[in-house]
Amino acid sequence: MRKIVIVGAGAMGCLFAARLVEGGHDVTLVDVDESRLAVLGRDGITLSDDQGKRSVPVKAMVAPKVIGPIDLVLLFTKGMHSADAVRSVAHLANGKTFVLTLQNGLGNADIIAAVFDPNQILMGVTDVPADLTLPATVSSHGHGHIWIGNYVGEAAFCDSLRAVESAFNHSNLATEIVSDIRVPIWEKVAFNAALNPLATILQVSAGRLSVQPARSIISAILTEVVVTAKAHGVTLDQASIIDKVNFALANQKDHKPSMLQDRIAGRATEIEFINGAIARAAQEKGIAVPVTETLANLIRVMENRE
Repeated sequence: MRKIVIVGAGAMGCLFAARLVEGGHDVTLVDVDESRLAVLGRDGITLSDDQGKRSVPVKAMVAPKVIGPIDLVLLFTKGMHSADAVRSVAHLANGKTFVLTLQNGLGNADIIAAVFDPNQILMGVTDVPADLTLPATVSSHGHGHIWIGNYVGEAAFCDSLRAVESAFNHSNLATEIVSDIRVPIWEKVAFNAALNPLATILQVSAGRLSVQPARSIISAILTEVVVTAKAHGVTLDQASIIDKVNFALANQKDHKPSMLQDRIAGRATEIEFINGAIARAAQEKGIAVPVTETLANLIRVMENRE
């Protein structure tokens, strides 16, 4: 995986771009914000992590200017921008280019499959920390992990998965292949569905959710997600997810979930790819998820959606 295109120059996109460049890969950052691209192309990415602070040069351009062949396209846009992002790099879909989504929520790989061969799609999830403080400055302190797998089939194109795993691990991005990637994806969706909209509706940081009324709502959502996932053939360990929630509430008290940050900034949230997606998945199986759906509807009201 020597030639890599990263679509989405936010915090995660910039972090992965910088780490992969330092790992010896040819990386191009793609975004729709041409002013940010100009800054990134001119100044590079200022990366601050546990190894110190340094500047990492990176190529940055709008999607139509990217010329193949490309080994890997890495998608890091918000879910509501996935369709436009994938279409913007459709000219790279030559049957050899693999696409990896590490985006939040459910359904992003399905959107990619409308443009790229499903056999070329990889998907995963990450808890690597990243914060964008300036247009070209990203910080990442502490440890995080990346889990990846196939969009279709457990054993298909393992060579490509291993190539991505190797490229990431050699670039200070701790990565592991899992046989059923749906499990960690659903686990993160459950975590986000329980905390993000609740913090957004209440306009509070994570620590304020560590009270019994909030915990009752959180528990109800986790139960609804576990039941829904099971109906779709994915078995989740609810106790493990609760442990992660408890850790977040105790150790990330001042953290504002990305959904709350989006709402404060006046941006659209990813509610349709988190609680909304869970509600639709439950409906497919005739399962009632009233708490999950209520939070989704409250966020829709806040966003003035129809």
